[in-house]
Amino acid sequence: MLPKFDPANHKACLSVLEDVTTNAKQIQDSVLEAILSRNAKTEYLRGFLKGKFDKQSFKKNLPVITYEDYRSYIDRIANGEPSDIICDRPVTVLLVSSGTSGGVPKLIPLTAEDMEQRNLFVSLYRPLPFKHIKGLSEGKSLLFYFLTRESETASRIPVRTMITCVLKSVTPANKFIWERIQISPIEIATCPDTTQSMYCQLLCGLIQRGNVSRLGAPFASSFLKVINFLGDHWSELCSNIRTGRVSPWIKDAQCLSGISKFLSAPNPELASIIEQECSKKSWEAIVRRLWPNAKCIEAVVTGSMSQYIPMIEFYGGGLPVISLFYGSSECLFGLNINPLSKPCDVSYTTVPSMAYFEFLEVKKDQEAGHDPLVNPVVVDLVDVKVGHDYEPVVTTFSGLYRYRLGDVLRVTGFYNNAPQFHFVGRNKVVLSIDMDKTYEEDLLNAVTNAKLLLEPHDFVLIDFTSRVDFSSYPGRYVLYWELGSKVKDKKLEPKREVMEECCFTVEESLDSVYRKGRKNDKNIGPLEIKVVRRGAFDELMNFFVSRGTSVSQYKTPRSVKNEEALKILEATVVSKSFSQKVPSWELHELHSSR
Repeated sequence: MLPKFDPANHKACLSVLEDVTTNAKQIQDSVLEAILSRNAKTEYLRGFLKGKFDKQSFKKNLPVITYEDYRSYIDRIANGEPSDIICDRPVTVLLVSSGTSGGVPKLIPLTAEDMEQRNLFVSLYRPLPFKHIKGLSEGKSLLFYFLTRESETASRIPVRTMITCVLKSVTPANKFIWERIQISPIEIATCPDTTQSMYCQLLCGLIQRGNVSRLGAPFASSFLKVINFLGDHWSELCSNIRTGRVSPWIKDAQCLSGISKFLSAPNPELASIIEQECSKKSWEAIVRRLWPNAKCIEAVVTGSMSQYIPMIEFYGGGLPVISLFYGSSECLFGLNINPLSKPCDVSYTTVPSMAYFEFLEVKKDQEAGHDPLVNPVVVDLVDVKVGHDYEPVVTTFSGLYRYRLGDVLRVTGFYNNAPQFHFVGRNKVVLSIDMDKTYEEDLLNAVTNAKLLLEPHDFVLIDFTSRVDFSSYPGRYVLYWELGSKVKDKKLEPKREVMEECCFTVEESLDSVYRKGRKNDKNIGPLEIKVVRRGAFDELMNFFVSRGTSVSQYKTPRSVKNEEALKILEATVVSKSFSQKVPSWELHELHSSR
């Protein structure tokens, strides 16, 4: 576990980071020993280890599991059984995962002690931007967070997202830390109405525009949602600033209390400045123009979030985009010790004290598509190899044992003795018709190639998802694209031939197994792109949020199977295009790709 240190002392934070990365192996061994000795009497460990709690017995007898393998234990705790069936400490919260891949959120156990460790983890990366970015300490952060309504289990355990846990941890005793860092009052960030909260956070940020040194949100997608919201409401926000009165539809008491600290008098001069910038034909560099003292934009931009990088860079106008940490509901994992690295080059340095980490090697068998578990090999943290891909397997202080996270990480190097990873994506097939297996990384790369064809026509891809259509033979891949324009009032639909070429480029970018199925075997039909109206992906997000997903943690699913979600997408389709050409494939590709 992380040693206790003064989070306000940046030198102490950096010293701890050096220590835990230098002594990675020793710390990992001590973490496993502590977890096993503490939880030796739990029902779960007793059932597998039979009284032997050494590392060798752990690796030999405990299975590598998924959530479904473990779900019955979580359900039992949720229904009132004591936490000691998996953990020696009380489970104080069940964290809701983003859950949009399978459509149903997972519940992850968290103890109070583990939550304290996560807060210390945040303190570790907090000094890093200040070390690398000059002038960051001269203002405050406009970071957009949103509370999600929580629920309770039958045994009265709170069910929350991680973001909600962080927001709820702000108390009158430590509120001064939030106020020292953030522009928006905690009262506004913890408003349960996301729309009112977003509006008032923007209003605070615009009124205090000269004092904003950093902007951002947990994920790139949520930051772009804020920018789109600003695009729809800037005129009303300017009216509020001009008159010194907030819009009457803002009724939440917390928002009204928070905004009253900023909106105390009319400011027509500021309103005119903002109005002048927002009314320009192009919104390129709008973030930099509205917040002239901002030094960076902070958001996770790795994995599936990387598709949003061009849009964030367009709005940011050259502001560096920093992605500070990698983590999940199950475990916080690593820090980006070089925050100014290009988004495409971001690597995360593992913090070995956060959990016991193992890695399941992920291999790609190009002849038969991808199979991540061909000859599976599980290795320790310090034994991973540079250039190899792995799925993390974590054992935590909160009662998860050899639990597969489902992510794919690529080893890029080591910092001291701790490995550094690039986040590749989710270890999950998102599309498959026959022998083809298209993973998230494959699909993202193909779409990235295709969307380049939009740029000469001043169109941009705002978001996308996909599905397989088996309604006719042969089945085909269907992509749903929401498009935007860099030019105001431009028709939001490219010419058909442009979209048909996009279809073909996606196909041409997929692997040889897919292209063989299209050209040679003819068991895959022409790929289809359906353009949906503006706001369709907001409607999709609202659907998943209504099922318990947090706005702050929401990530657009790259494949949609839920029938209700598909109905939402289909109802917003404005045009359809099919690939008019057959992608290339030659027999030698099966052998040369080995």
